[in-house]
Amino acid sequence: MEIQATQANERAARIRLMIFDVDGILTDGSLHYGPEGEVIKTFNVLDGHGIKLLQQSGVATAIISARKSALVAHRASDLGIAHVRQGVHDKRAAFEQLLDETGIVAEACGFVGDDVIDLPILLRVGFAASVPNGHPEVRKRVHYVTRVAGGAGAARELCDFILHAQGNYEAALAPYLA
Repeated sequence: MEIQATQANERAARIRLMIFDVDGILTDGSLHYGPEGEVIKTFNVLDGHGIKLLQQSGVATAIISARKSALVAHRASDLGIAHVRQGVHDKRAAFEQLLDETGIVAEACGFVGDDVIDLPILLRVGFAASVPNGHPEVRKRVHYVTRVAGGAGAARELCDFILHAQGNYEAALAPYLA
């Protein structure tokens, strides 16, 4: 287990772009339908601040999601996530386009996903992560599994892990400790 933790830490230290799935990662994966058929999603504020801290440390962020939602576009805008791909069923193609657009190589990217549709990216990135409530086939193929579930602070835990791995955690906290 110690070897795995060391390898995950070394991989996270090289991340220049962190990519997030949405349902099951930034949300708990539940889809709540309103009376007009609209889907309502709940996002965790800790996750959002973790993403902002990661960006402030120089790590770019992106979203690649199979579902399309105006709520996700709004949340991404609130967080300053510039690269958002929604309604994507071929996540590998979306990932390749993102690499072309950013000029960042796959080995310098991280991705967190929870279902088998995420495997084409998870198997290519330098740092692959999932959540404890993710599909077992996904969890056994990633470098890091968060302690907390998707939508319950998993993205924040992951951002903190990357900040620690890159030696930027204390600097990220410094403005709040002054």
